[in-house]
Amino acid sequence: MSERRDVRVLYDEAEIADRVEAMAEALAKTDFHNLLVVAVLKGSFMFAADFLRAMHRHGMQPQVEFVHLSSYLEGTVSQGHVRILKDIESGVSGRDVLLVDDILESGRTLAFAKDLLMARGARSVALSVMLEKPHKRVVQIEADYVGFKCPDEFVVGYGMDVAHQYRELPFIGVVC
Repeated sequence: MSERRDVRVLYDEAEIADRVEAMAEALAKTDFHNLLVVAVLKGSFMFAADFLRAMHRHGMQPQVEFVHLSSYLEGTVSQGHVRILKDIESGVSGRDVLLVDDILESGRTLAFAKDLLMARGARSVALSVMLEKPHKRVVQIEADYVGFKCPDEFVVGYGMDVAHQYRELPFIGVVC
């Protein structure tokens, strides 16, 4: 394993917690029915867990599934082709679905997932991301719920990694 470097904090634990709570509050005001939350692995696992607990505090009772998609493989730049590494097990026909991901950057992964779920008969598919990098978009897609607009830096922590390191950090930062 390579030596770990310092990480500069972009969003600390308190900022993240406040933002997740506000996103859940906004989501609770929608008219979703029979909501299925689909967390995109691996990067969204911390955000999804916190977001689901916040939804519960706001009276929501969504079902939860996980999909593992990849466009990065071992690198730090999207390869442009999205692969399903693990599919969801539940049917989505006629259901409202909320895709939860760590970051909306190129848009390829979330556009692929949204199109897939709509093709399977979802009534609607909304997108929620912890971070958004709008200047990196190559596919026309927008998130419905956004934690933070992110600077054009490679971020780690709060579930996001570089070469399988830094996921455990309770904040979002940039490797120095």
